[in-house]
Formats: sequence, structure tokens, C-alpha cells
Amino acid sequence: MLIRDATPEDWPRIWPFWQLIVSAGDTYAWDPGTGEQAARGLWMGPAARVFVVEDGPDVVASAYVKPNYGGPAASVANAGFMVDPGHAGRGIGRRLAEHVLREAAGDGYRAMVFNAVVATNPALKLWLSLGFDVVGTIPDAFEHPVHGPVGLHVMHRKLGGAE
Repeated sequence: MLIRDATPEDWPRIWPFWQLIVSAGDTYAWDPGTGEQAARGLWMGPAARVFVVEDGPDVVASAYVKPNYGGPAASVANAGFMVDPGHAGRGIGRRLAEHVLREAAGDGYRAMVFNAVVATNPALKLWLSLGFDVVGTIPDAFEHPVHGPVGLHVMHRKLGGAE
């Protein structure tokens, strides 16, 4: 597997699993009906550094990193991660997360924040194991298609030498 910076030409290989994951409505606080152009803007916007994981000819995962805030707080990153469900359970998410955390620190970010981790998201265990802390929870903020109203966690982790 190869993890590399994405190019605009990678979007058509990201979009199928992006759409599948977001349309399920159980892990991301984005509209499940988001169209392709809007999705591309959310994932590959001009402020984002985007990564892909290739397994042979296939893109099997992607992540982005961008400033969570602006101005004097621009050293706090935000990130999003997706692994194609057809390739889940192989450690791809962990490898991608470790790579992105290193790259974000190398790019000068001092911390990373996740603004809305659905409390029932299986990736929550991964984020905790990688040193993220839940710094707050917005109760019943997410309408889960199976569990009904569940919380959204705000998570934080220091990067670089401040770990």
C-alpha cells in the first residue's frame, strides 16, 4: 500500500466510497444527499491537503487536513478520514491516521481537532488509541438512522513535540 498526496485526478476514485459512507448517514454530520460537486468541495477544498491510500490500482482510503480555525488559531488542524468499506478491517485507517498525524505536525500544526465524532462511530476507538481525548460532547446532536439521537464528541490531540 502506498500513502501519498492526492491529485485532482484522484477524486473520481474517492467519490464512490465517499458517497457510500456519507449517504449511510451514520458517521458524518454531512447531508446524506450531498451531491458530487459539493462533496468534492468539502473533501478537496483549496485549504485542504488531501491524501489517498492506493492498494494496487485502487484508491482504498482518503483523508484531508486543513486549518480548523483561521488567523492566530490556524495552527490547529481539522481532518477527515474515510476507508472504503470494502477494505475495512485491514489496518488501513490506522496507517493512514498515523501518516496524517505525522504530516500535519511536519506542516506546522500544533494540534488536531475533530469537531463532530458521532458517539457510535466505530472509529472512536481508533482515535482514543492514537491519543485523542474527548474534550466535550454535544448531547443528542446527531440523528442516527438506527440509534436515534446520539451525542457528537469534540476531540483533541496535541501534535509534534507537544505530544
